[in-house]
Amino acid sequence: MKFHLSFVFVVLVSVPACFAQKNASFYVSTTGSDTNPGTQTAPWRTVQHAADVARAGSTVNVRGGVYAELVTIKSSGNAADGYITFRSFPGETAVLDAEHFTPSGRSAVLTIHDKSYVRIEGFEIRNYRTAEHHLAPLGISVMGAGSHFELLRNNVHNIENTFQGRDRPGSGGNGFGIAVYGTDAKTPISDLIIEGNEVHHLKTGSSESLVVNGNVTNFRITHNVVHDNNNIGIDVIGFERTAPDPAVDQARDGIVSENLVYNITSKGNPAYGEDQSSDGIYVDGGTRVLIERNVIHDVDFGIELASEHRNRATSYVTARNNLIYHCNTAGVSIGGYAPERGHTEHCTVINNTLYDDDNAGTGSGEFQMQWNMADDVFENNIVYAGKRCLMTVNKSQVDRNQPPVTIDHNLYYCAAGSKGSTWKEVSGSLPEFDKYVQSTGNDRHSRFLDPDFVNTSDRDFHLRSDSPALAVGVIDGLPVGQRDLEGLPRIKAGKIDLGCYQTQ
Repeated sequence: MKFHLSFVFVVLVSVPACFAQKNASFYVSTTGSDTNPGTQTAPWRTVQHAADVARAGSTVNVRGGVYAELVTIKSSGNAADGYITFRSFPGETAVLDAEHFTPSGRSAVLTIHDKSYVRIEGFEIRNYRTAEHHLAPLGISVMGAGSHFELLRNNVHNIENTFQGRDRPGSGGNGFGIAVYGTDAKTPISDLIIEGNEVHHLKTGSSESLVVNGNVTNFRITHNVVHDNNNIGIDVIGFERTAPDPAVDQARDGIVSENLVYNITSKGNPAYGEDQSSDGIYVDGGTRVLIERNVIHDVDFGIELASEHRNRATSYVTARNNLIYHCNTAGVSIGGYAPERGHTEHCTVINNTLYDDDNAGTGSGEFQMQWNMADDVFENNIVYAGKRCLMTVNKSQVDRNQPPVTIDHNLYYCAAGSKGSTWKEVSGSLPEFDKYVQSTGNDRHSRFLDPDFVNTSDRDFHLRSDSPALAVGVIDGLPVGQRDLEGLPRIKAGKIDLGCYQTQ
């Protein structure tokens, strides 16, 4: 019998730690090297190397310092193993600086394309600029399809398109602070959280500071501070052919809440010239969106619910418990901005406080109704107009027996008094509150009285104990919500106050 000796060769292969470990933590430092193992004592040098290597469940801690990089996330997390997290190391700030990069087409400082379960936290993202019309710089770009994204507490600024030429308003270049574009017809971008970011000092041309567009669903845009930008602050968009199927080309089922938006104007923006048409918060073709408990001031339009696309509608949006003041153009605007544009349908504007809007004298008033409206509601609001005392503007000829907007149970006031107030209808201006009510049939249960704010000079719009706005709002049939602007219970002893605050 012959004996055969069997030899077993064991080959040891060096595998990066992230492929061998689940829920591993890795480190990047300006003093590291990409040939290191990525540990805290031997970190990598570039964020992109970490993005090339990290897998589901990994956390990449980026130490404080400036990283001159454009970063693309290469892998997804998953439900079983968890998110891939990229974060500034706690207590430090990692800066992605694009100062020395030139945008190529539509490109971002940080890109997530067709990935899922990705968290980006605590970065400063800055200095991506162009003056070319055909280029579009972005701070953070989420595009394609996927689910479970968290963009948390990032500081995005100085993303700029400064293209000077245009052939009509809005035809300038494009730039974005944070942009989420659902471009897949079959699979949406879903389960999206954009929270606690600061997005500021942008030059966006014809585009937006923070936007969800196309096939995007189940999103939350909360606790962000958006300011000092030259076009729209927060935008929820549909029907721009972002997704190839019109049936899903519509951002939907989202919440925009507890954001602070200020110093937003298109005046001086090369794409708009002297137009003051930027919104603090805009829903342009979105549906089933809740806008609540935001503070918006010193913008062009406070909140606009409209559709720019013919035969398409912004629909089923509720704007409630928001404070809107010192807007250049209008506090709230609904309807297509021209007869040939889109519709605003089934939208409800309730329990908001509007103060001193249209202060640039545009003739838009506090509450502007444009064209193509149906089944909309404006109730339980406090409207305190500025020195021009222009309350509402209605540009559409309507059937009084079936009005497109139900307007009632509001409180109006201006320093000039009821006889100095103006309500613009298609038929002409209607001076004095009583004549407006008699002529239009609107606001039969509304009143014209001083709401007795605590101190408007200090921007304190709480109600005094003797305010006529206390406990006179309507509840039945209206989605008034559970909390006021400050998070206090919205209903007290079965009663609700007008405006954004509930007196306790």
